[in-house]
Amino acid sequence: MTFLVVHYHEIALKARNRPLFVNRLVHNLKRATADLPVGRIRKLTGRVVLTLHDGCSAGLVTDRIRQVFGVANCSVAHRSALTLDALQETAERALTGRSFQTFRVTARRAYKAFPLTSQQLNEALGSFVLRRFPTRVDLKDPALTLFVEILPTEAFVYLEKVPGPGGLPVGVAGRVLALISGGIDSPVAAYRMMRRGCLVSFLHFHGAPFLDRRTQEKVREIVRLLTRFQYTSRLTLVPFGEVQQEVVVNTPAPYRVLLYRRLMARIAEHLAGLEGAKALITGESLGQVASQTLENLTVIEEAVRLPVLRPLIGMDKEEISAQARDIGTYEISIQPDQDCCTLFVPRHPATRATLEEIDRAELTLDIGRLVKMSVERAEHEECVFPESS
Repeated sequence: MTFLVVHYHEIALKARNRPLFVNRLVHNLKRATADLPVGRIRKLTGRVVLTLHDGCSAGLVTDRIRQVFGVANCSVAHRSALTLDALQETAERALTGRSFQTFRVTARRAYKAFPLTSQQLNEALGSFVLRRFPTRVDLKDPALTLFVEILPTEAFVYLEKVPGPGGLPVGVAGRVLALISGGIDSPVAAYRMMRRGCLVSFLHFHGAPFLDRRTQEKVREIVRLLTRFQYTSRLTLVPFGEVQQEVVVNTPAPYRVLLYRRLMARIAEHLAGLEGAKALITGESLGQVASQTLENLTVIEEAVRLPVLRPLIGMDKEEISAQARDIGTYEISIQPDQDCCTLFVPRHPATRATLEEIDRAELTLDIGRLVKMSVERAEHEECVFPESS
């Protein structure tokens, strides 16, 4: 029987709230492997252990687990009884078939009543390995490390730690609503909030009836990909072309982009209330485009009462693009499309608008009607991972 030992790090620092975080991590591990032949998932001291049924691909399960937020690392492990003879037998089974010129043993005792100290166990198992295999000890830079974990009722032996994404389990920090375009930035912003424990709903404004559906299809693909990290997502699609047209007809050109974004924020706030979301998330980065100066960001945020969180605010485009590549959204985002953000954009947008200027510009708009119309026209879609769960 094969086991997968999952370690967490940041969760371990949560003191009295730790059980809440660990329970959520276990819940998410179950969701991530819902379509795989994974058996019992147990909470042990400082770790979680998954039991894999016969025929279950340990590699496939590991690939799923390494994407679960809250996981520091995971390891395919062999279970052993709490005797030196059993540990030696298990170590030999784990090492058989491997070629390694150097090695070390790293033992940890979560169960302090075990008769050997960690160092004594390192020495005993090291001597055993030297008798059984043509190798030598290298404590600084070994080709292979034999990890041993001693727990109150059992021990685990493994050879590799596969890094996870870290962070906090999705769901422990509440729900947020992310404004997502078909571009590079906003998917990364949503991902970063998931990593901080947020359950993210998605809101996309599209240019219908003036633009085609390519951006909508891109956003659907991005949301499906991001759902791998939180297992269920809601995508809301709002037609925004007619709203933009009214802004163009009734307001000065330099302020149009800011007026679009203030209207988007108001619509998002209304929909967030229906979703139970506690904050809005955007992919804005300071100074990246004209609407993202400090003055303009302040003017946009003033339109709503909900917090507007900007996890990319201090990142540059290269950093954002690198993370987009890491999570797999970059190749989708760079596909050509027709984004509503490029519709009716003035040649010279205001870069440092004041609230007084924007308030005057909005006097010619029926803000309440535009928000109500957009909310009523919103379409909702659900996405689940794994799709068969």
